[in-house]
Amino acid sequence: LSVHEQQLIPGLLGRLEPGMLLMADRGITGFELWQAASGTGADLLWRVRKNIVLPVLEAFDDGSYLSEIAATDDRARRDPARVRVIEYTLGREGDDTVYRLITTICDPKEASATDLAVLYHQRWEIENTLDEIKTHQGGHRLVLRSQYPDGVEQEIYGFLLVHHALRDVMHATAHQAGLDPDRLSFTRTLRIARRHVTDQAALSPLTTPAGPDPHHP
Repeated sequence: LSVHEQQLIPGLLGRLEPGMLLMADRGITGFELWQAASGTGADLLWRVRKNIVLPVLEAFDDGSYLSEIAATDDRARRDPARVRVIEYTLGREGDDTVYRLITTICDPKEASATDLAVLYHQRWEIENTLDEIKTHQGGHRLVLRSQYPDGVEQEIYGFLLVHHALRDVMHATAHQAGLDPDRLSFTRTLRIARRHVTDQAALSPLTTPAGPDPHHP
């Protein structure tokens, strides 16, 4: 059964509480969902699409500004929600993408625009992790071989454990060299690990070394 992520999110809102910060990509949108999530007392930091109208109500010194969002059918904005908007680019050559974030943290003194932008970029790293596991570690034609739920779960745990082990090695190596672990290449580490495992796998664990037969002296 295929269920869209938008249908799964409401069931997770009960886990939110004051003191938490929930970040979400622009695929997770909707005024009603925003209201439900913010109603838990947790703060929100969500990326929104560029076509959403966000009027400037008050500009702040850090470049962010106060705005409001409303339900699609509330064209007169009779019952809007107050948000703070943060817009930025990554400054990469040839990349002029403007990222737009909205947050319930409307006071810049609580969290600056720069701090929130950096925090959101850190959240994006989970996408890279999924890419490492699914695309590079598993391969483009990854197919789980097990035909039963328990076996599939075991295979998934295996993938996660291998990824964790590789990342642990990368972290230890970067720490010894005084580098940021994010500067190391996962794909290169994976290739080195595969070559090492292949070299050590010359002898199958299911066979025994050739030797004298005790029944034929």
